[in-house]
Amino acid sequence: MPRTRIKFCGITRVEDALAAADAGADAIGMVLCANSPRRITRHAAHQILDALPPFVTPVGLFVDASVEEISDFTQDLGLRHVQLHGDEPPETVRDLVGKSIIKAVRVAPGTFRQKLTIWGNTRNLRGLLLETVTQQAGGSGIENDWELIRKHQEAGDFAGLPPIIAAGGLRPENVAPVVRLLHPWAVDVSSGIESSPGIKSKERMIEFVRQVRAGER
Repeated sequence: MPRTRIKFCGITRVEDALAAADAGADAIGMVLCANSPRRITRHAAHQILDALPPFVTPVGLFVDASVEEISDFTQDLGLRHVQLHGDEPPETVRDLVGKSIIKAVRVAPGTFRQKLTIWGNTRNLRGLLLETVTQQAGGSGIENDWELIRKHQEAGDFAGLPPIIAAGGLRPENVAPVVRLLHPWAVDVSSGIESSPGIKSKERMIEFVRQVRAGER
């Protein structure tokens, strides 16, 4: 199977960004505009970006922010990749000209197929992040409904849509079976690699990557 990309989200410190790169992450996520304990300041984001080594993609995460606010952040930080984790409509994605957008979609029984249909042929959309249904924007640690996602795959409901990114309650202990079941383009993890909220564990990051590779085999 193709190599599964790995994104470590909710990075709040330079040392965690460097540990993520050393562990083998393809991308890191920084929460820039959201009601989250992992939200960081522009100054902290600049420090992380200045320290980040080559070939690790930084992604800015926003929740229901305006196009103007997102554009201001991304221009200041020099970010091209944006993750929208709220209830943003396709118009917001289309209006973020020149950006590569990942859109979070909640995996809710009964409405998931309908939610998927609105994202076909959306300009700038490069990936769909499949997230758990919770009251939080992300980082809840609550495991997603992987079997439901698999049923929608088998039904062809992702046809014509961007690649999927598996998220929601992933951790080193469960990511390998998810990779084997769904064969996602990428996996996204935040709380599952933490020693405390917002503080990443280097050991858990290393083990997470190891388990993703084990799932591919």
